[in-house]
Amino acid sequence: ILILITASLSFSSNQIEIGVDEQLGKNIPLDVTFNDEAGNPVTLRELVNGPTVLALVYYSCPGICNPLMFELANVMNKSDLEPGYDYNVVAISIDEFENPEKASAKKKEMLAGFDKEISSESWRFLTGSLENIKTVTNAAGFYFKREGEELRHAGTLIFIDKNGKICRYLFPSYSENHGYG
Repeated sequence: ILILITASLSFSSNQIEIGVDEQLGKNIPLDVTFNDEAGNPVTLRELVNGPTVLALVYYSCPGICNPLMFELANVMNKSDLEPGYDYNVVAISIDEFENPEKASAKKKEMLAGFDKEISSESWRFLTGSLENIKTVTNAAGFYFKREGEELRHAGTLIFIDKNGKICRYLFPSYSENHGYG
């Protein structure tokens, strides 16, 4: 597994190649269309109707994505805040080769770990074209690079409001042993 240390990001022409360049106060474009876990086209505007946690991951990631999503599910499970009422979660695969079937399988895996009832609409798993993925990731300042079958990327959760305004980035505190994807 490739290790990416945030402090040693690769730079190319002052542009981050892999990592996160926080864009606090800027907006994620909400009119971008993806496919949901059932294969239906949806825009982010349809899913972002209040505070939303945005997870830019890929479902077959051998690195940070699974620990990131499992920890998010763990926090959601323990929190007094109710998913679907107080906030929603939207996971977008950054791998244009992943499909709704893979998104559906990951959704089932994530929701299976909850001790409490949560609406299946409160955590959505999306896939889409590279163009639409890049529209969102570039707006979020989230940069990744394909190397063979895998994607090198950092791990973060991005908190946005109902208008897509970026309010906060949360970075996991995984050790080097957990690595980044």
